[in-house]
Amino acid sequence: MKRAENLNTPLLKVWIFAACAGLLTFLVAKAVGGFNYMPAVFFGSLVTFGVGVFIGRSWKGDVAASEEAEYVTSVITSASSSVVKTVLEGVSKPAFLTAARGGIADDLKKIEGIGPALEKLCNELGVFHFDQIASWNADEIAWMDLNLKRFKGRVTRDRWVVQAKLIGSVGLEEFQRRVKTNDY
Repeated sequence: MKRAENLNTPLLKVWIFAACAGLLTFLVAKAVGGFNYMPAVFFGSLVTFGVGVFIGRSWKGDVAASEEAEYVTSVITSASSSVVKTVLEGVSKPAFLTAARGGIADDLKKIEGIGPALEKLCNELGVFHFDQIASWNADEIAWMDLNLKRFKGRVTRDRWVVQAKLIGSVGLEEFQRRVKTNDY
């Protein structure tokens, strides 16, 4: 193609292609990479912007972005923010307790990845027992991952649910033996 033909390429097609690349990146990051929703949305948005700017510049040269490009960028931005809102609305909150059963909470620090600060935060949210954590489904794990202040993503990364289920099935002593050898 000649340079003159490139200048006439519609910029809308560039941004549609970029949005598709961003969506594909989101899906791959979520499904294959195991990322949580927020990092996957971030990478998808980053790819969308990068592909749009790179391809748009190569077709438009150094010409400033047109009104069409600004409009498409605003549409993509609002669409990605609505995706984030939809994801957050679709995630169900775990069942919390107002206090520990019998007034005695489990020592959540036995779960690898939970320290004193995270245990305190879990207790403030209403999580006191291993069986609470073991019963979380994917939506509840996502809710916890998104709402743990300063510790976002730790539930999935540290495999709390797997560990809590193991504690429930083999007992705390056997679990602690397995943790030493990473056999869980």
